Amino acid sequence: MAPTPTPSTEPDDSPDTYVGLEAGRAERLARERGWPTVRSLPPGAIITMEYRVGRLNFEVKGGRVARAWKG
Repeated sequence: MAPTPTPSTEPDDSPDTYVGLEAGRAERLARERGWPTVRSLPPGAIITMEYRVGRLNFEVKGGRVARAWKG
């Protein structure tokens, strides 16, 4: 029987700290802080609803992060 995979941990980082930052700067900062996956999305984008450990999502309006959340 195959071993049960252990999910990776997420950085101890609040998504709220990225709101208001320029999108490119926010993505670089998130990667520096240890987020393996950073996803930038336009407002109203249709996305899947599965939760992915280690993923940080940004909703970008006018080149700035308007909303950020994990998963």
